[in-house]
Amino acid sequence: MRDILPALHRWYAAGEPFGLATVVSVSRSAPRDPGAAMAVGPGDEVVGSVSGGCVEGAVFELAQEVMASGEARSETFGYSDEDAFAVGLTCGGEITLLVRRVSPADDPSFGAVAESVAAARPVTVATVLDGPAPRGASLAVWPDGAAGSLGSRGLDAAVTADARGELALGATGLRHYGSGGERREDAVTVFLNSFAPPPRMLVFGAIDYAAAVARIGDFLGYRVTVCDARPVFATPKRFPDGVEVVVDWPHRYLRETATDDRTVICVLTHDPKFDVPLLEEALRRPAAYIGAMGSRRTHDDRTNRLRESGLGDDQLSRLRSPIGLDLGARTPEEVAVSVAAEIVALRWGGSGAPLAATGGAIHRPNLL
Repeated sequence: MRDILPALHRWYAAGEPFGLATVVSVSRSAPRDPGAAMAVGPGDEVVGSVSGGCVEGAVFELAQEVMASGEARSETFGYSDEDAFAVGLTCGGEITLLVRRVSPADDPSFGAVAESVAAARPVTVATVLDGPAPRGASLAVWPDGAAGSLGSRGLDAAVTADARGELALGATGLRHYGSGGERREDAVTVFLNSFAPPPRMLVFGAIDYAAAVARIGDFLGYRVTVCDARPVFATPKRFPDGVEVVVDWPHRYLRETATDDRTVICVLTHDPKFDVPLLEEALRRPAAYIGAMGSRRTHDDRTNRLRESGLGDDQLSRLRSPIGLDLGARTPEEVAVSVAAEIVALRWGGSGAPLAATGGAIHRPNLL
């Protein structure tokens, strides 16, 4: 929903009701993850997608019905090969949607949620999917506050505590409770949609390859920072708009920068005096991906230096070097695609093999 929030916020600020359809659960080879959203606003304007085109027409009609009635609806779409004209998913998966009307009267906290997401402040939105609690009721939860209600104080208290836990992980999914918030019951199903700040991509070495990696990192939704100790190379004009450029020694900058389990670190310095102390710092801290550019000879020399600095096999096993997948890349842009492909494959458990040469489900559960 993050991508369509500007339009939603505009409609909300103008007092225009809109129908919001959100994917709350998926199974098998579903095309979109929980949290994906589509909205129908004034003048039948549509933003977003819940299936990549398979069921959007049916969802459009459903959203119009919900806007007219004001009553939230839950709908499941799956695959049907018995009726050629049935609305379903061609991929064979299944998605469940919650469709509700949103306006200042229906959801007084939505504006604050949209502002938090735009400002990269973490927030979780809890919405009732089914059960004795009012379907579509929502509760917005921040690390230090909450707004709205799911219908009972006990349920609000339990969901608030769980939502803060999910927010710390950036997790989204369904939770089940009793009508008074009892955690061992399943009378009420609540969808927790967490909006954590974008993950960070730290690119070290302001070379041509760094500009291409920064560009594709920005495209993938990372908050990108490029760092280099050489001011002649670390200039903002060499990098895409929105990419932060820092002049500092890489290891010193990383030492003073917070990382987490979603952070991507790309070491493109290709110089032992920069990359060895930098990797020594990187491999001792949390990160989703740590990759370093260089030949196999460079990698062997670098590994020996890192081992001499005290790093063990477990730490060294986290290093993806030489960086990227084997795509035969030559240009900086092609290398950036190779690096991005490895990051995506590691995140989702992909093999990097051609899909035509694999079997089983295409979409895997999130691993990071």
